[in-house]
Amino acid sequence: MPRDIAIGNGSMLINFDRGLSMRDLYYPVVGLDNHILGHRNRIGVWVDGSFSWLDDAQWSRSAGYRKNSLITHIEAVNNQLGISLEITDAVHYRKDIYLKKVGITDLTGADREVRLFFTHDLSINQTDIGDTAIYDPTRNCICHYKRDRYFLINGRVGETDGRPGGQGIYQYAMGIKRFKGAEGTWRDAEDGFLEQSPVAHGSVDSVVSFSCQPSDGRPVSVYYWIAAGTDIREVRQGNEYVLENGAEKIFGDIEAFWSAWVSKKGRDFADLTDDVKDMFHRSLLLIRTQTDNGGAILAANDSDVLLYHRDHYSYMWTRDGALVAYALDMAGYPEITEKFYRLCADIITEGGYFLHKYNADGTLGSSWHPWFRDGEVLIPVQEDETALVLFALGHYYSRYRNLEFIESLYPRLITRAADFLVSYRDPVTKLPLPSFDLWEERRGIFSFTSAAVWAGLKAAAHFAEILNDRGAANRYDQAASEVRSAMEKYLYCPELGRFLRGVYPRRDGTLERDTTLDSSLYGIFEFGAFSPEDSRVVNTMNAVMEQLWVKTEVGGIARYVDDYYFKKSDDIQNVPGNPWVICTLWIAEWFADAATGPEDLARSRDIINRVVRYALESGVFPEQVHPYTGEDLSVSPLTWSHATFVLAVEKYLHKYRQLKPLN
Repeated sequence: MPRDIAIGNGSMLINFDRGLSMRDLYYPVVGLDNHILGHRNRIGVWVDGSFSWLDDAQWSRSAGYRKNSLITHIEAVNNQLGISLEITDAVHYRKDIYLKKVGITDLTGADREVRLFFTHDLSINQTDIGDTAIYDPTRNCICHYKRDRYFLINGRVGETDGRPGGQGIYQYAMGIKRFKGAEGTWRDAEDGFLEQSPVAHGSVDSVVSFSCQPSDGRPVSVYYWIAAGTDIREVRQGNEYVLENGAEKIFGDIEAFWSAWVSKKGRDFADLTDDVKDMFHRSLLLIRTQTDNGGAILAANDSDVLLYHRDHYSYMWTRDGALVAYALDMAGYPEITEKFYRLCADIITEGGYFLHKYNADGTLGSSWHPWFRDGEVLIPVQEDETALVLFALGHYYSRYRNLEFIESLYPRLITRAADFLVSYRDPVTKLPLPSFDLWEERRGIFSFTSAAVWAGLKAAAHFAEILNDRGAANRYDQAASEVRSAMEKYLYCPELGRFLRGVYPRRDGTLERDTTLDSSLYGIFEFGAFSPEDSRVVNTMNAVMEQLWVKTEVGGIARYVDDYYFKKSDDIQNVPGNPWVICTLWIAEWFADAATGPEDLARSRDIINRVVRYALESGVFPEQVHPYTGEDLSVSPLTWSHATFVLAVEKYLHKYRQLKPLN
């Protein structure tokens, strides 16, 4: 089930699914340890002897966010129970405290007792071995812990004078889950009563309940919170912070902070719709939730993909990270991207390249790239991942002119990476040597990779020049010129009138052409190797638009012809693959970059408007959508999707300002 809601602060990330169950809890590093592992942590409601979990079919649910904020706005109604809920969730922007408010309204007008249940199915440090759950009578709360990870759970019914002053936890239970036939204490909740078992260890879960009595159609609020920390003292301090300040005040502080954060760079959104404006701000906020405070920009943190691959997207690909950083720098958030570039300097290999992907703490992630194949020792890289970090860093400097920051990275990151890009080339063709493509599916020499290498070398040459390293500047600039010339000679196909996806070296020294039309060909103009108005680029992008456009009401651009990943149709002529958010937005970027008049720019605007409709109801972008129904596919939210939306809007507004005198 996709993640419709994500909230976080860079050290704590919490995801909810469509049934409003908490499914992921990352702490204290975003994307590293998921203490829930995708198991459902649910809300249950008991009234008049009847019980229902909030993810049951009898509930109608609507999930989203407050405007310009990382605070949820959720509504749920159960007409059979005669109960409606208004739910608000947030993670504090500095403290590792998760807060929830549930406003309960009795739709029958009767004076009835309502009990609200919260389940906690934790696997601390990503294993359920050796967990402990205890009831703390000194604070009427429960605590799950193992080693240096503690989660204190508490709540109150209502507030008095702005502070939680009503009844606390009504009942509780702790027990064994998924071991020797035990389902878990969540089963204990379904009769409306909990057994008050005060401790459990091993593979454990817990449930707490709150009792209230809404009347006369007036809602009663239940406040619930989880304080995370490294020891009991820290989580007790978090608990006291909520009790002393009051949840409503804290919600107000959180909303004020994120509203200021997302609006810090005032923008005139020109003729873009309010929906686009809202999605732009939502995208910035969601990118922030997927970015760790240590600098790692995670691809996605939806653990449901574990069900299919026993692996996940909670890694940092430096390609994705660089392109997200590029968008964030365009949008005015260098305080985030500088941490990313520092992390890149820390993890780059001595050979000057980045490997496949990394964990959020900078350690090497899992990989399917071989180091040895067909008797050949390989460097298992996607070379664009190295090149694009330099490209993005060059863009960062062009906007912020922080020379001291660049100088600090020059020997550790810039020259290492640039020297690798220079050396990792065929001495005859001057093209980059083979590496894996950006889709991580094939190994060869690709137009996207070559364009990225050109851009990385040009950025490095500029850095070397301003730091008076003339020899390096000349070497990098010459290599960039050679790569571009080689692209014209080997990667442009005069017969087709467009660029090739790539070429593959044969043992006899010749190059096998790959004529498959691929949306990644946008890289030839995106990174500056060729002008978007160049006739060869125009022909290439027109071919992408014509052959990769999904010819259904959903529309959008597929990755490439006959894309197998989550494939939904064999009608390749009309559905070459599923529409991807990033691929569709690449076309919007090209229309913006190449526009010479308002009518050209309108084509970019139309695609941006279309992509807004690909988002889930909550405003979260998936990786791709179903070509016939528009249903979300693969993981959500995908950080790259939101970053590409930000970049497409920024490019549109930039060109709009340039063309404004023509209007």
